[in-house]
Amino acid sequence: SGSVAGMASLAAGYTGPPQLTLGRAFTEWTADPAMIALVVVLGGCYLFAVRKVRRGGGQWGTGRVIAFCGLGLGFLVIATMSWVGVYQWVLFYPRAVQTVLLVLVVPLFLAMGKPLTLTETAFPGTARSVHTVVRSRAARVVTFPAITALALVAVPMVMYFTSWYTAVFHSGTVRELTYLALMIPGFMFFWTLLRVDPVPKEYLYGVAMWITAAEVIGDAFFGIAVIADNNLIAGPYYHAVGYPWGPSLATSQVIGGGVIWILGDFVGLPFLAVQLIQMMREDKAEAASIDAELDAREAARTPEAHEGDDDTSDAERPWWENDPRFTERFKNA
Repeated sequence: SGSVAGMASLAAGYTGPPQLTLGRAFTEWTADPAMIALVVVLGGCYLFAVRKVRRGGGQWGTGRVIAFCGLGLGFLVIATMSWVGVYQWVLFYPRAVQTVLLVLVVPLFLAMGKPLTLTETAFPGTARSVHTVVRSRAARVVTFPAITALALVAVPMVMYFTSWYTAVFHSGTVRELTYLALMIPGFMFFWTLLRVDPVPKEYLYGVAMWITAAEVIGDAFFGIAVIADNNLIAGPYYHAVGYPWGPSLATSQVIGGGVIWILGDFVGLPFLAVQLIQMMREDKAEAASIDAELDAREAARTPEAHEGDDDTSDAERPWWENDPRFTERFKNA
């Protein structure tokens, strides 16, 4: 009877949304004016640029539009205003789902939309300015792969294991800035490794693979750290919320850690496979280029190249026989 009385007391003091069910995961929504404004501005600017390119006789793939507006901005809406945004105030694991969406999923699709290339194509006058900023020394330092990969894992970890986590619940400004702080490292990471837009430096795909692998490991470490933490993250806050249904606080945290780990790998591992495919294509293209150059040299040889005392052409001689540093030395000797 004491347990029942305790649950009744919790239920009487609880003022949050109703129990989370599969049905409510589709019907529970909330409005976030700042995120609505961001989605409208980004989507509107992107579609305006696409329209300008197409009206000018250019082409812009529908797939890029879907990636940026449909998936990138769509997942931003889901992360902040769907059941994830509604229940982030009540349960730990919806906040974990939100973190993965903002850090990995939203930035990936925004980067796939090639926003910088679209800007240069729609507004040619901006191309020089864009390239000046992108190729600057500061941009190269900030987008160094080790730095972007570290920031991708470090920013959410710092948030989860400091008072920053609960500050989001008490300040709308902190909440909106946190959304941006989570998305920016992810965008920098995917932008520099995808290389579909102008980048400060084109790193080899082999480097990108190692960095992506490190990021996958980092996500796993982050998730395991959340699961293994014996202290409840934001325990006093969630105790004060006092939801009378759903998993216990400890179980909710374990589920959240698993979400960070598994969902993070669900995004990271396919991206790692993409990097491998791109590396193989780059190696194949490089090999084809070398073969074409050798074929061109062979075709350029004239019959006279076979005449003379030496039957070996320059193209067939060892490299050191054509290097002036060595030929001059032996000639002087």
